[in-house]
Amino acid sequence: MTATRPPASPPTDRRTIDRRLFTIRSIATLGGLLFGYDTGVISGALPFLKLPPAQGGMSLTAFNESIVTSSLTIGAAFGALVGGRLSDRYGRKRNIMTVAVIFLIGALGCALAPSYPALVAFRFILGLAVGGASATVPVYLSEISPVEIRGTMVSRNELMIVTGQLLAYTCNAIIATAWPGAHAWRWMLVLATLPAIGLWIGIHLLPESPRWLARKGRVSQMWEVLNQVRMADEVAGEGEDIVRRVEEEARMGKGSWADLRTPWIRKITLIGIGLAFLSQLTGVNGIMYYAPTILITTGLAAQASIVATIANGVVSVISVYIGIAFFLKRLPRRRMILTGQTGCVASLIALGLVFLMPESTARSYLVLVFMLSFLFFMQCFIGVTFWLMLSEIFPMRVRGLANGVAVFCNWMGNVIVAFTFPNLIESIQGNVFFVFALVNLGSLAFYAKFLPETKGHSLEDLERIFQERYS
Repeated sequence: MTATRPPASPPTDRRTIDRRLFTIRSIATLGGLLFGYDTGVISGALPFLKLPPAQGGMSLTAFNESIVTSSLTIGAAFGALVGGRLSDRYGRKRNIMTVAVIFLIGALGCALAPSYPALVAFRFILGLAVGGASATVPVYLSEISPVEIRGTMVSRNELMIVTGQLLAYTCNAIIATAWPGAHAWRWMLVLATLPAIGLWIGIHLLPESPRWLARKGRVSQMWEVLNQVRMADEVAGEGEDIVRRVEEEARMGKGSWADLRTPWIRKITLIGIGLAFLSQLTGVNGIMYYAPTILITTGLAAQASIVATIANGVVSVISVYIGIAFFLKRLPRRRMILTGQTGCVASLIALGLVFLMPESTARSYLVLVFMLSFLFFMQCFIGVTFWLMLSEIFPMRVRGLANGVAVFCNWMGNVIVAFTFPNLIESIQGNVFFVFALVNLGSLAFYAKFLPETKGHSLEDLERIFQERYS
C-alpha cells in the first residue's frame, strides 16, 4: 500500500466542497428519516389496531401492543449487529443500498399485513433495516466528513431521525382526523415506502467511505474520493494519515471479534456499549412510542391525544436543531451528555409528581409540558451527541463491528423500554417516571466517571489517544 497521491485537481472553491458534502448528507440521512418515521408511526397506528376486526383493527391488548412495538426494536438490534459487520466487509455504501431495499419490503409488508402475526413479522423485517441504518449511516458520515464539521455532519442524521418522527406524527394526525376509517393505520404505515425508494436511488450517486476504501487496499479510489470532498491543501495530509493508520493496523491482522478482547479496544467498546444502552434507559422511546397512550391515561380523548403528540415531534426537531446549531459548536461532547442527563432526571421527577395530582384537563397539559421538557434535554443534548460519539470512538479496523455491537445494545435497551412501558403505565401509572428517574441517576454517575472527550480530534488521533490511555 502506498500513500502516493495520483495526479488530480481537487476543487479550490469551498462552496463546491460544501455543496458536495450537503448532497452526501441529504441522501445518506434519508436512512435516519426512515428510522424516525418507522419508529414514530406506530404511536398513531396503535389506537386503530386496538379496534375490533369489524372496524379494521386487530383487537390488540396491552401485551399485543408491546409485541408489535418491540418486534421492530428486536429486529433493529440484530440488524445493527449484522449490519455493522457487513459494512466492514462489503462497504458502507453497499450496506445502505441493501438497507433501503429492506425498508421498502418491510413497509409494504406492514401496510398489507392480513393478521397480527404477519404484522409482527414484517415489523421485525422493518427493524432489520432500521438497525442496519442506525449502525451504518453515522459511521459513513463520520468517515467521509472533514474533522472540523464532523460533529455537524453526523448529528444531521439525528435531526433527520426526529424529523421522520415528526413527519409520522403529522401524517398520523392528518389521517386520523380526515380519514379515520378501517384502513387508517395501513395508510400511516405505507407512506414509509417513499423515502425508501429515494434512499435506494440516491445512494447510487454517492462515493464510498475513503477510510473503508483504504482499509480494503483500494488506495487510488480513496484518493479519488478525497479529491471530491476536500480542499486541495487538505487532501495530502489526511490521505497520508489514513494510509499510515491502515498500514499499522494491517500489521496486526484483519479486524475480528477477537480484537474486542484487546484491553484498550475492550475498554472503549464497553464505554460505547454503556453510552448506547443507557441512552435508551432514559425512557425516551417509551414517551415517543406511547405518547397518545400516556395522554389517554390522563383523561384526553384518543383523537386529541394523537394530535397533541405532534408537539413531541415539533419540540424534538427544534431541540435537535438548537443542539446542532448552537450547543454542539460551543460545548465539549462530554458536557453535552451530562447536561442532557441532568435535565432528563429533573423532567422525569416532575412528570411523576404531576401524575399525583387529581385528574383534570390542567393535569393532562402539565403532563404534556413536562414530556416536552424531557424531550428538549434528551434531543438537544443527548440525542445530538451520542450517535456522534459512537461514530468517533472505535478504531478503524473494528469500527463497523464495534459500532454494531454498541447499537445492538442500544436497541436491546429500546426493546426493554418498548416491551415494559405500556404494562408499567397500566399497572403503576405515573410512578413509572420515578423508576426511570432513578435509573437515569445511575446513568449520570456512569457518564461522569467513564465518558471520554472526542471533540477537536481526527478519527486517527482519537485512535492513538485511546490506545495510549486504555492500554
